[in-house]
Amino acid sequence: MSISLSERPLHILILAPKGRDSEVARLLFQQLGLDSILCNDVPDMAAHLDDDVAFAFMTEESVRGVDLRPLGIWISRQATWSDLPFILATRRSGEREHTPLSTQMLEALSNVSFIERPFHPATLLSLASATLKSRQRQIESRGLLEQLKQSADQLERRVDERTRQLQLAHSQLVAQMAERARTEEQLRHMQKIESIGELTGGVAHDFNNLLTAVLGNLELLRKRLPANPSTDRLIDGAMQGAQRGAALTQRLLAFARRQALEPKPIDLAELVRGMTDLLRRSIGPSVEISIDLPAGLPSAMADANQIELALLNLAVNARDAMPDGGTVAISLSLAESGLSPDLEAGRYLRLSVADTGVGMDDATLRRAIEPFFSTKEIGKGTGLGLSMIHGLALQLKGALRLSSQPGKGTRAELWLPVATRDAPAAASEAPPAEASGKLGATLLFVDDDFLIRMSTASLLEDLGYTVLKAGSGDEALELLRANGKIDMMITDYAMPGMTGLQLAEQVRKTNPQMPILLATGYADLPARTTLDLPRLSKPYHQRDLAETIGGMLA
Repeated sequence: MSISLSERPLHILILAPKGRDSEVARLLFQQLGLDSILCNDVPDMAAHLDDDVAFAFMTEESVRGVDLRPLGIWISRQATWSDLPFILATRRSGEREHTPLSTQMLEALSNVSFIERPFHPATLLSLASATLKSRQRQIESRGLLEQLKQSADQLERRVDERTRQLQLAHSQLVAQMAERARTEEQLRHMQKIESIGELTGGVAHDFNNLLTAVLGNLELLRKRLPANPSTDRLIDGAMQGAQRGAALTQRLLAFARRQALEPKPIDLAELVRGMTDLLRRSIGPSVEISIDLPAGLPSAMADANQIELALLNLAVNARDAMPDGGTVAISLSLAESGLSPDLEAGRYLRLSVADTGVGMDDATLRRAIEPFFSTKEIGKGTGLGLSMIHGLALQLKGALRLSSQPGKGTRAELWLPVATRDAPAAASEAPPAEASGKLGATLLFVDDDFLIRMSTASLLEDLGYTVLKAGSGDEALELLRANGKIDMMITDYAMPGMTGLQLAEQVRKTNPQMPILLATGYADLPARTTLDLPRLSKPYHQRDLAETIGGMLA
């Protein structure tokens, strides 16, 4: 089914005359629900350009040494709302940004995304999906711009009709034009943020897969190499680097809003202490920071990663409110709440961030948590920070409360419910992972990534399990039919041909009692599914595998 945001459906132009590139690209882009037009050369592509083109896909050999002026002429004449995107598949090069071809493409076409071959089909599909969404936003903005133009035309008619009120009508027109420019800039900024979010989420997902293989192999090396202080230090350094990379991907997923919320008891005081260095670096030397974290406070029910991002956002907002320097005070306290419109009655941890900045008047304070509302200059803020923190607080059954006075600073309070049980103490040295449940059980591990299959299968075999490996859903079904005794299946989600959820649905039809674990780095799984499978997020450790599988088999 074609995607249509106007009366006519969108389509894709493909310029790849050599080999099977054009047919492969056409079949891949069909997954976006779009038809494709195969072009013979640059003039042919230029002849097919119109406002209903979603994007154009070209290969490097199809444009190398070719006159791109026919495309550039159309680009220069497109409407103000339009910035037609191009995707260029290039050959691998360490200095792609400085090649004559890339410079020629950027000068002629402006909005060009590059993807190096060879690439995974999922990578091209992810880039194409992000590019399509950016184009859809452009088309949506066309209607808004038409409305703004109609409004401006109406104001011009009023000027003609009411000559005695010429000065008033002129003032209204100037104000409307300024609002139009601000709206257009906001639309462009929103498109940029959404595109960055889509690309960031895709990169974080792929990076999670790489870290899964790295961590798995490092754990096996630690167990299999003879004890040696020098070797142990090297492995420890590599493990710490990989774990820092895993933490970074979690923040990238949170920025892209692709991270599932996982509330659990957390020690807020310990969380804030762990962020002290990051907070000091973020707010800079001109702002003092004071921290008050009383001992003996109970745990809060929250998602640690999201709270870290919220606290960092509030601290940066406080810094921006003090251009000449000042003080940011971060404090934690236990509070009681009666029944109120924004909170249920009960006990809460109150995380406060107060500054000595310029403050806000009542009108600004009332709009502070509205999406896209910002008092910062265009390009220096999205207007989403406080609204995202407000949404996080509501999702955690808490609240975000703001108070401020002009010239006296602002105070933000994040109220989080007290956990019914304490946060587990972190062990300084975790003992070696051991398998539990059915020792010697036969597991079917399904993942389209060879490195992950190899490293995870080795981790599972080291735990004492018998492991069968499959690189696709079809291969997994064949193994299930050929092997009558398989105790459990572990599958990735994002696989070509058949997703992990689709595979699980097929397996449950013939074996409804088989335990199935979804081990994936893909966060935004489809909401419409008949299965509610336990999930293990990538990258995982051997201990995570042992505990999760042991519990499911027990």
